[in-house]
Amino acid sequence: MTDASSSAPLDTIDSRAARQATILRLATGLIQGLLLYGLWQADKSKVWPATQHEVYAAFLMVVLFVPFVGLAGVSALRLRTLAVWKVVAAILAAGLGAYGVWSGDPAARGVDGLGPQTFLAVAALIFIGHHLVQPADMERRRIARYPTYFDVTWKHGVQAVLSLGFTGAFWLLLFLAAALFKLIGVDAIQKLIRHEWFAYPATTLMFAAAVQLTDVRANLVRGVRTVALTLLAWLLPLMALIAAAFLLTLPFTGLEPLWKTKSATAILLTADAFLILLANAAYQDGTEKTAVVLKWAARLAGLLLIPITVLAAYGLSLRIGQYGLSPDRIVAAACVLVAAGYALGYGIAAVRPGAWMKTLEAVNIAMAFVVIAVLLALFTPIADPRRLSVNDQVARLKSGKVTADQFDYVALRFDDGRFGRKALESLERDPNPAIRAKALEVGKLDNKPYASLLTAAPDRFKKTKIYPKGQALPKGFVDQTWNGGDEPTCLAGYLDCRALLTDTDGDGVAEVLLSYGQTFEIFKADAAGVWTKTAETSMFCGDLDKALETGDVHVAPSAPAQDLVIGGKSMRIDPSPSCAKDGGRTDAVIMSGVKR
Repeated sequence: MTDASSSAPLDTIDSRAARQATILRLATGLIQGLLLYGLWQADKSKVWPATQHEVYAAFLMVVLFVPFVGLAGVSALRLRTLAVWKVVAAILAAGLGAYGVWSGDPAARGVDGLGPQTFLAVAALIFIGHHLVQPADMERRRIARYPTYFDVTWKHGVQAVLSLGFTGAFWLLLFLAAALFKLIGVDAIQKLIRHEWFAYPATTLMFAAAVQLTDVRANLVRGVRTVALTLLAWLLPLMALIAAAFLLTLPFTGLEPLWKTKSATAILLTADAFLILLANAAYQDGTEKTAVVLKWAARLAGLLLIPITVLAAYGLSLRIGQYGLSPDRIVAAACVLVAAGYALGYGIAAVRPGAWMKTLEAVNIAMAFVVIAVLLALFTPIADPRRLSVNDQVARLKSGKVTADQFDYVALRFDDGRFGRKALESLERDPNPAIRAKALEVGKLDNKPYASLLTAAPDRFKKTKIYPKGQALPKGFVDQTWNGGDEPTCLAGYLDCRALLTDTDGDGVAEVLLSYGQTFEIFKADAAGVWTKTAETSMFCGDLDKALETGDVHVAPSAPAQDLVIGGKSMRIDPSPSCAKDGGRTDAVIMSGVKR
């Protein structure tokens, strides 16, 4: 008996498969949009699952990311493999979302308890995981050939970019249509696109349609990919030359200028990332003919990765040695670990005889698994940066490396999530009375003060120009940490301030006037020694620095208040209410320590 499908023409089978893929992708996009709208409505109405933040976060991450597994794999993966991988992806997304809320992610903005790092981590895990699963399933082996990994990964990467561009263009057309029809008094389209019940499904449906359109034109996608990789590849010689010149210059400049930037590790790791990306753009799948200059540039890049990564690790170790662990430094350490793996592998590939950079293939596959392991560790209790940071900082406090006055209790309360709050509660019972008192005061705070200081307060006035010359800012003013509404604008914006000491209210005691631009804010100390903003001036027209240099500063009465006169030019003084409350003194006292 002959199987009917085996006797069907090939183009008929392909056409049927294309129709099925189209239906499945469009259905996936539509259902995803409807579910996102449902979650938005639940959050707006404060009904289940929005009433349970961990559950809501789990649902959100699943609905947001798991459909992309279906969009990418519907026409390539076997049904059983696709089903299993979707279940794994759902468990992964839900687990990381729920844990992000449970642990108290301080970077959360707008979505219940989830910060952008969690979204990026889940996206990276699913993208990398999918491109380990699909090539292996296509070849029916645990580890596929490298050309298959390369082809599938870069194809989907280009598809994602094109699909996002298509979705953005769709919305631009809708806004244009709304504007055109509004010109003739028809606002129906404008009202339609403002409704969430339209916006969510329309966006996801258009993205799914774009994925299908680019999938059936796979050769065009590969053509775009080839052009993009070729352009990137020819940037490799320049990047290798820049990196080599940087390393050759270091012996003459020394490392001190590098460390003074306070961002050396991040910049060096970024250089590593560009070298790795461009080397892969030149190598591609290892089967293309490559210009000799690109081959030598790739070998040089592989060797340059080693010293750059060593420098990044050394800079990070110095910082940790000085200030201990922080969440950012732990993430940086994880990045250094990944960079070290690439550096070692690419270095071996650069010097190994035989086909050029052939070892790069095994390194890329192995490092994909390493990156997955590192991300899972960072976003689960295994190596949660906040937990490790809290443990290290508290240990430094207990050992005396950091004094009770210098310790950053505010970070425990507001920045380190569940682990920080638990540690602060423990410090509230500490046998050391100084530690216990500070912890108890911070524990009473309801909100983190505005623009929490990254350095000790005195450090922020180092570049301040003080007038009259030879004067110094009052110690209480310099040491104070500010509550939200009373934070000097020039400090909140991290600008260089001008400070003027003069009596503006006739009580015989000089106030502190801090400029931001051409305007002054006036600060006065109360009986308890707490400085608050009491007034501000109108704008000074002219060269303020030159006028202050003359020393011609006085206060002249004017109706209805008075003017500050500098260099013969008047600035109106307008009283303004202070935002300080009764708790202002407490906040100023407890948050003047050195930050991590």
